[in-house]
Parts: sequence; C-alpha cells; structure tokens
Amino acid sequence: MKILIAPDSFKGSLTALEVAENIEKGILRILPDAEVLKVPMADGGEGTLQSLVDANQGEVIEKEVVGPLGDKVEGYFGYLAKDNTGVVEMAVASGLPLISEQDLNPMKTTTYGTGELIKAALDKGVKELIIGIGGSATNDGGVGMAQALGVKFLDSSGEEIGFGGGELDKIESIDMSGLDPRIKDVKIRVACDVTNCLYGPEGAAHIYGPQKGATPEMIKILDDNLRHLAEVVKRDLAKDVQSIVGGGAAGGLGAGLVAFLDAKLETGVDIILDATNLAARMKGVDLVITGEGRLDSQTVNGKTPIGVAKKAKEFGLPVIAISAIFGDGVEKVLGEGIDAVFNMYQDPSVSMEDQPTEEWLQFIAEQIMRALKIETSAPDMGIAFEYIS
Repeated sequence: MKILIAPDSFKGSLTALEVAENIEKGILRILPDAEVLKVPMADGGEGTLQSLVDANQGEVIEKEVVGPLGDKVEGYFGYLAKDNTGVVEMAVASGLPLISEQDLNPMKTTTYGTGELIKAALDKGVKELIIGIGGSATNDGGVGMAQALGVKFLDSSGEEIGFGGGELDKIESIDMSGLDPRIKDVKIRVACDVTNCLYGPEGAAHIYGPQKGATPEMIKILDDNLRHLAEVVKRDLAKDVQSIVGGGAAGGLGAGLVAFLDAKLETGVDIILDATNLAARMKGVDLVITGEGRLDSQTVNGKTPIGVAKKAKEFGLPVIAISAIFGDGVEKVLGEGIDAVFNMYQDPSVSMEDQPTEEWLQFIAEQIMRALKIETSAPDMGIAFEYIS
C-alpha cells in the first residue's frame, strides 16, 4: 500500500514536515509495510518557506537585513538547489511579528529588507523566485523593496525619498535604470490569496491599515499616497497597478512586485503544488492524507487541504483530512474532494500549545488505518479505497 501524506503546518504547534512525520508513525504502527511519501505543504502564507525547503531537500540561508522600522534584523531565505529556486517570505524581513504593538506605524515601515532578501537570492544565482507576501507590517506599495534592488524614487529636488508609506506623496519621478539587471532573467511568482486593489475603500490602507497600527487619519494619508504612487507608475512606467487583482496585498507590495519586477501574482496553493511537484508524486498512490490545524468553512477558500484534494481527484484518489480542531462549516470541505475528516481535540478553547499534538496525531492516524484494515478484511466489501471513494 502506498500512502501520500501532504499536510500544511499546524500553526503554533508543528511544521508541515512534523505533522507528516507523526502521521507516518501512526500509519506504520498498523501497516508496517506501507510505503509512505511525505510532502510538506503550505498555501503561500506563514510556513511556506519551511515547507518548500523540507519538501525539496533545500536549505535555509541567513541574511541580516533592514527590518520594517529601519533597524537590522536576522532574516533568511530558502534555496532549492534542485530547481535553482529561491523562496522569500516577506514577513521574515518586513512582518508584523518584528514590531511591538506600541511601535506599529505603517507611515514609517518599509519593505526594504524584503528587497534585500530578493537580492541575496539573486546572489545565489536563482532562476526562479517564489515570494510569499502574507503578514506584512508595511503600506509602502513595495517602494522599499524596489529601493533595495536599485530603483530610485526621486522627490522634487531630485533626492531619494525616505522609508514608509508616509513618504510616497513626495515621489515626483521613478528611475528604473539602476534596477539589478539579474531581475530580467528570473521568473518571479508571488503567492497572493487576496483580491484587494491598491487604493480606495477596498484597498491596502483601508482594509489592512488598522491591523498595522494605522489611525483613521493615517489611513486617509496612506490611501492618498498609494493613489499618488499609482499615478506616477502609470506615467513613468506605463503600468496600471490599480487594475491588478491583489495589488493591495501586503500594503501594496503585490502591486509593487508587478510594477517594478514584472512578477506574476498567483494563488498560493497552486504555486506550492507546482513547486513540490505533487502531481508526479501521486502516481501509484492508493490513499492521500492531508490536513491543517483547523478545518472550517474558510478551508474551502484556497487552503492547502482543498488544493491537495482537488489534485488527488484528478487521479481518482481517496482523500482523508486531519485537523487539530473542527470549526463552523467544516462539513463544506466534504464537497471539495475530501472524503472524510478527523479531528484531534474536542475542546477548541484549549490551544494547540497546551496539547500533546504529536501523540494525538499518531493516535488519529493509527485509528484511520485500523478502520481501513477492518474494511479490507471484511468479506464481500471490496477494497477499502473503492468503498471510501
């Protein structure tokens, strides 16, 4: 029997690889001869870098960069030698976790460090870049990122503007001549699962500004500044960034990556499915097990278990999903390619950090295998996988 385990991380508790390893332990208790393939997954958000490194025997490379408030932070990026691909998570250099709540200020925060990580990946010689842009503390339209790569944003005196969303209204012209020339030879794929435009009522400042510390007064300034940036980009670069679906992601970094680096915004889970070569790994498999920390009505909106399940159904494979807890609407996943769901905890008020997650994962996986073994041994029932599907 060949089983593919392709879960997301259980955030705050286990990485995707650790989830897969513990599921494997439970399986082998009952089916010691089973062939188990482990493919750590993600959806483009937190944990994407680690999942891709684990799934592709890559490495994590450390690099000190400029943090969101201009101080130095210890950053890192992933390198997948097999595909000569770099993986950057913007939150590592420009994310909310790097700033204390009292210091949040999107008027000042910059994506410069994210640009430095991209440059470090270029120094490694990558020919493809995967960039996850969730968890940002910024609202600078990706200007800081572009500055780190050699783009100049000049004010009326011909001087470069400073850091932060509060500086964007000073931009009088954009000079792309200093952009790192290696960019043109690299395919850049951006994991983006929001559809917000750059500015306006549904734009970056109005929708995401408050969680980054923006007051109502700041939101108006930031929104006006992003509008100004879009106007200058349209004039100087002949690109309409306001029309980009998802351009408002990460404080406008989505739009900035497209405008300044010719990147492509894609659904996160689709990028990961491709980067892990999951389809090829499903050939000859009998059962697929996936999962994430919480299964609920939001899981159907492009989350890892659904992406895995839909790919599995292309091969006619049965899919089981395991989560720590069930949330409201968990039944909706059963109409999206998942055949059965199992959870570990009965009390969702208890955090995963306070639970023996590894032991529970192993136990649940063991019970799933016991149930399948019962079905395969029952007379006149056929094999379990035909029964499940």
